[in-house]
Amino acid sequence: MKFLLIMHNNPQVWDALPEEQRNAVMSGHGAFMETITESGEMVGTVALADPSQSAVVRVRGGLPAVTDGPYLEAKEYLGGYYLIECDSRERALELAALIPDAGVEGLGIEVRPVVFAG
Repeated sequence: MKFLLIMHNNPQVWDALPEEQRNAVMSGHGAFMETITESGEMVGTVALADPSQSAVVRVRGGLPAVTDGPYLEAKEYLGGYYLIECDSRERALELAALIPDAGVEGLGIEVRPVVFAG
């Protein structure tokens, strides 16, 4: 089964962390990637740029309208994800708990089954 382990970021939470803790979270991703690569459960991973660098395209009246910034007014945004393949939902939850962000108050990892991948 494939699962998407979605990392949501909240800039207010992240910016309030001491630099040492931010560095520990960031370096912890290397260890996590090593773990799931060695176990054969890693399919892929993506880290996304800050939402201030994004753009939104909407087609209205047949014409594209492009606006800068994130698509929603939100405190949290998609920061990145791991795509994994493992035997069960329980294993996916176990792996999600190993992602360093899961240990930060105010952040979390969403675990969602993948129903189609091209």
